[in-house]
Amino acid sequence: MGREADLPDGQEERRRAPRTGLRLSATIREPGRSRVGVKVIDISTHGCRVEAQSASTPDTWVMLSITGLETQYCRIVWRAHEFAGIEFATPLAEPVLDRLLQDQSQLSEQSISELRDISNRVHRLATVESHREADTLVDLSSKCAVDAVVEALRLGEARHSSRR
Repeated sequence: MGREADLPDGQEERRRAPRTGLRLSATIREPGRSRVGVKVIDISTHGCRVEAQSASTPDTWVMLSITGLETQYCRIVWRAHEFAGIEFATPLAEPVLDRLLQDQSQLSEQSISELRDISNRVHRLATVESHREADTLVDLSSKCAVDAVVEALRLGEARHSSRR
């Protein structure tokens, strides 16, 4: 998608589909374990990024339950502190993702604040981590900060339009 210049050390973009920022409550369950609550930070047809306190490690297969979607069989691709990247075993159909995103079309002020908080926490973590983990955390921090600004502008614009 032409973002190669934004990535460290000339790395190429590995994602197969663009991700969209949102804030959804969900659960993850490893086989033989109980469910753990997570927050979905962004999503695409091929995967999502979550904030989770679970101890799941990369290459662990889990069941991800998001309201409005069928439970997804997924693999944890990476993990950095309380954040994880998840790949769906079967990509979501575009209309299914579009419906989910339409339901979440406008983030609340609280969700925008949470994105800013995530961005700040991740930025702090990235300053003290190893190079590989820091790159992942810097990417997450930047994405959350951009999403928070875009959604805050969109929310302000919606309020301004409704006052007319």
